Amino acid sequence: MAKVVQFFKESYEEMTQKVTWPTWKSLQNSAVLVLVASLIIAFLIFAMDQGSTFIVDQIYRTISN
Repeated sequence: MAKVVQFFKESYEEMTQKVTWPTWKSLQNSAVLVLVASLIIAFLIFAMDQGSTFIVDQIYRTISN
C-alpha cells in the first residue's frame, strides 16, 4: 500500500512541478487546427464515398443492360 501512496505523491509532484502546461491561446490554436483537419478529412472521405458509389452504379448499369 505504501508503494501506491508513493506513486500518487510522485505523480502529483510531477504534474504540478515538472509538466509544462500549454497556454490558453495555444490550446485554442490546436483546437482550431484539429477542427479544420477533421473537416478536410471528412470531406475527402465523403468525396471518395460518392466517387466509389458512382463507379459501382455505372458498373451495375453496364452489366444489367
